[in-house]
Amino acid sequence: MAAKRAPRRLSGCHTIEDLRDLCRRRLPAAPFGYIDGGAEEEVTLERNRQAFAEYAFRPRTLVDVSRVDLSTEILGQPLALPLILAPCGFARLADPRGGETAAARAAHRAGTVSVLSSMASSTIEQVAEASDGPLWYQLYVWRDRGILRDFIDRARESGYRALCLTVDVPVFGQRERDLRTGMTIPPSLTLHTLMNVARHPRWIWEYLSGPRITVANVAKYAPGGRTGVSALGSYVNQQFDPTLNWRDLEWMLAEWNGPFAVKGVLRPEDAVRAVETGVSAIVVSNHGGRQLDHSPAPIQVLREIAAAVDGRADIVLDGGVRRGTDVAKALALGARACMIGRPYLYGLGAGGERGAERAIEILRSETERALALLGCPSARELDPSYLQPNSR
Repeated sequence: MAAKRAPRRLSGCHTIEDLRDLCRRRLPAAPFGYIDGGAEEEVTLERNRQAFAEYAFRPRTLVDVSRVDLSTEILGQPLALPLILAPCGFARLADPRGGETAAARAAHRAGTVSVLSSMASSTIEQVAEASDGPLWYQLYVWRDRGILRDFIDRARESGYRALCLTVDVPVFGQRERDLRTGMTIPPSLTLHTLMNVARHPRWIWEYLSGPRITVANVAKYAPGGRTGVSALGSYVNQQFDPTLNWRDLEWMLAEWNGPFAVKGVLRPEDAVRAVETGVSAIVVSNHGGRQLDHSPAPIQVLREIAAAVDGRADIVLDGGVRRGTDVAKALALGARACMIGRPYLYGLGAGGERGAERAIEILRSETERALALLGCPSARELDPSYLQPNSR
């Protein structure tokens, strides 16, 4: 019965914010807060959204927009629309029965790419088996380089098209909302959190009746065969390597020898050096406001980074996208596509795989409409002339 009701619920979701509201109602506070929250005071989280309003549109008129082409190409991969599903850890907290596998299938049907997180709750192999679509694999740098090499080999053997190295996590950001809701690794179970979970019986049933949620890609490396979330969380925290540097990037590029993106760049000189080192895509990102609070929004530094890279690598914007108008602004400022994380997680929480599809469809439709109203028949034709600073 719940599965039959899901399409009706989703049909009433007309925006990403609608999906967020439905996700918030259907999930306990801890998993929803993990998806929705940011670092410390969440200043950067809010700035990521607000900064899009710093630009106003300058539409062209009397242009034939009877057909709008959203297609693009990233790392040699043709995409039907300029959206990529960002790497998000523990996606099965939103959708205990599907999570990363559901997201990968939704991305494939939409004609785009899904990026699997190293902190995923599904394995590299499970996601590859679940979807015939193109996949990227996201890496952090681990102290144990043997584990890192094994990740690279597993991704290659499973047919992943590209690697995406996240460089803005030398240490974990302070995610205070998680501390307040008890969403910690290891988890904190209090009377308050238990009472909140009890008010969401459908989620708790799916959580308890499905496969155990854990750091799936890490479990095989844990010492002593410890696979519980508490033990794995402690192990992962010890493995993040704050000594990450440019030599590590050179080593990973050589190990992979294929399309390679660096995610977490906010300075043009870092983008240039990454390109000169051999990186083929730059993801302008502040980790969705989940790492260093008071960072600039990616849209605020996008044009400067795109100008510095000057076409030598693909540029992707990650952070704050909730509307098709956001996508259009990012493309006009030099991005070739946008990564979305929370939007599809809201969709998963609202309605599983169908919800993730709905999130993509909402943004696709909004982007197409924005381009038509801008008088721009192709996403590839957007440039800064379609924007002006918003004086408010």
